[in-house]
Amino acid sequence: MGAIYLVRHGQAPAHAYGVGSTDGTGPGLTELGFAQARRTGELLAGFVPTFDAAVSGDLPRQRDTLTGVLEGFGTRPDHQVDADWNEYELPAELMTAAADLFADRAAYQKVLDAGLDAWIAGTQPADETFAEFLARTHAASQRAAELAGSGKNVLITSSAGTIGLLVSQLWGVPPAGWPAVSRTFVNASVTKIVSGRSGLTVVSVNEHGHLASDGILSFR
Repeated sequence: MGAIYLVRHGQAPAHAYGVGSTDGTGPGLTELGFAQARRTGELLAGFVPTFDAAVSGDLPRQRDTLTGVLEGFGTRPDHQVDADWNEYELPAELMTAAADLFADRAAYQKVLDAGLDAWIAGTQPADETFAEFLARTHAASQRAAELAGSGKNVLITSSAGTIGLLVSQLWGVPPAGWPAVSRTFVNASVTKIVSGRSGLTVVSVNEHGHLASDGILSFR
């Protein structure tokens, strides 16, 4: 039985969410985000001797999180990139926020949730449909299961929406309930899924006690 460790990216700077500069040249994580990634790497190194494969999406915050986590390991596998682990893509008008709105977490989440509801229902046009997001997340998880094989450990760094959708799929949560699952994920939290003959099974979700105890917990 193989194990897949899914780590949500560490705290990302505002531009990752469409606030201010969006040219992609800035760092993928804040200083806190890098500290969170390294702390999660220390946690994982305590019970995983090494990873047989390490994969991130191609977003800077996901790439940098993988690098930070692997700092805790003496032996590190090559960094593989699988863009199917990227976060969902919504229209620019929904993904671009004014700085004052972004600073108000509850208000920003309310606007985002309304956009997600319309997107899931198919009434919000977008380059990527919810069905396509669902399909690529499933495909990415199957490739991760192949890497895990029998008795191997695989590290994946992704985003709350993608990890939350996979967990929702495995738990049978209806699509409309997926955002409520995803919004609970803490930066650099760990979700463990095992791969066996019966498929993928969720073992633990959104583990973040190590971050809370160190006073470096954040949601965005």
